[in-house]
Amino acid sequence: MNKLFFATVLTTGLLLSACPNWPGEKTGYVARLPELPAHWTEVLGEAHWQLRWFDPLGERKQAVLMPGTVRFGIELAPDLPSPVLAFPFWPEKGLEPGVFKPAGAIFPHDAADSDVVLSWQGGIDAVFFMELAGVRGQEPGGKRLPWNFDWPRFRRLFGDTVLKPEIRADPWLADWRGIAGKTVLSGFDRRRLVPEAAGKLEIGPGILPETGIWVGSSPFAPPLPAGPGQVFPVRGTPETWVCGEGILRADREAWIWLAHSP
Repeated sequence: MNKLFFATVLTTGLLLSACPNWPGEKTGYVARLPELPAHWTEVLGEAHWQLRWFDPLGERKQAVLMPGTVRFGIELAPDLPSPVLAFPFWPEKGLEPGVFKPAGAIFPHDAADSDVVLSWQGGIDAVFFMELAGVRGQEPGGKRLPWNFDWPRFRRLFGDTVLKPEIRADPWLADWRGIAGKTVLSGFDRRRLVPEAAGKLEIGPGILPETGIWVGSSPFAPPLPAGPGQVFPVRGTPETWVCGEGILRADREAWIWLAHSP
């Protein structure tokens, strides 16, 4: 994403053109990270973080934060909505940034005084923002841009019972890239917020560990108890499940088990 593209702002339609409470010319903020889900910590321990944001010139910035870090200073454009993303990762487990879903925020909607407060729900918003921007860059005919999207209204949708219960419980079940493509070309429609079709992967006894729990890459997904004849939900997009002894990567077509090094 180049600087010119990031700074382009156009008026748009449905669910758009919210007017944020801009904080003036201030650029310096502190990104505050959320707590990890307890079941992630139980299996994986404390995480490293890869923090991503855009500076006041629209340049991509990135920093790696060590385990235990809860705050980090960043600079943001004072007059342009922008996403902040924080990807947890565990290099000692072979889990690099992007395997597990990120926390995030949309500035200025998630700004409070000098803080930009990242949350797991905000990770959905920030990734959708980036998907909208990416599709707009590939589709010159699209007219809807994430800088004018009504992000507070979008977030309130996840408390609305009109959405399917599965999506309210775990928004990462939706195909956000596909939704972004349709939104840029024809406008936002909440009826697209549906879970991707799922199947079941059953792995017979004696292959995987049969004690403890499995944790998935979504912070909203509950852990699965390990046991003989383990069954995992699978979709077209590969999913990662981790237990204390290793990593399972699987989709509807194939799976691979990677045991941790002793």
